[in-house]
Amino acid sequence: MADATPATKPAHGGNLSLALDFGPLLVFFLTYKGAGWLWGAGNAIAAMTLGTGAFMAAIIIAVIISKVKLGRVSPMLWLSAMLILFFGGLTIYFHDQRFIQIKPTIIYAFFAVMLFGGLLRGKPLLKYLLQAAYDGLTDEGWSKLSRNWAFFFVAMAVANEAMRRSMSFDAWLAVKVWGITVISVLFAAANVPMLLRHGLSLGEKLDSEEIGETTPPQG
Repeated sequence: MADATPATKPAHGGNLSLALDFGPLLVFFLTYKGAGWLWGAGNAIAAMTLGTGAFMAAIIIAVIISKVKLGRVSPMLWLSAMLILFFGGLTIYFHDQRFIQIKPTIIYAFFAVMLFGGLLRGKPLLKYLLQAAYDGLTDEGWSKLSRNWAFFFVAMAVANEAMRRSMSFDAWLAVKVWGITVISVLFAAANVPMLLRHGLSLGEKLDSEEIGETTPPQG
């Protein structure tokens, strides 16, 4: 009789998963800044258009790499890609940066509604999205993790609206690329002690993907 082969966890991508979320936004930032530096302040619309086009190309490449290298595309990356392509297209067509600025608000609000909706039905959504990453976590732990991220997404949506209404596009973009990314990773890390109290297995060391997979999409 053939020996039974134990089920294995899906392979993690280590830093790759975090890079796929953050990379397209960094491409947008560097392209926009580089074009602005080359063409001068008088060509801000052209720089934004070029940066948005690079952003759209980069998110398509990120989806392809995720599928090829990780064997899957996370729901967050799918949603981010669809919204980047939609709002990026509107940004280029109308030459209006507000379309690309409102996209994070929609992403954050969508995930907040989904997480709160799941909790109201007694089904923490993150349990179904990230079970392979958090072995041993109890149902209470999943509920608390989903609740924490739901409130975080609400705060992020409100913060993005406040920033885009009160900051210049350059200042908003800088905060979005660097500040929001750091805050998101720190918030994910701050949840780890709670996860450990609710059964998170230490059989495998938490890596950057396990923390990064619950950070908001960075597009």
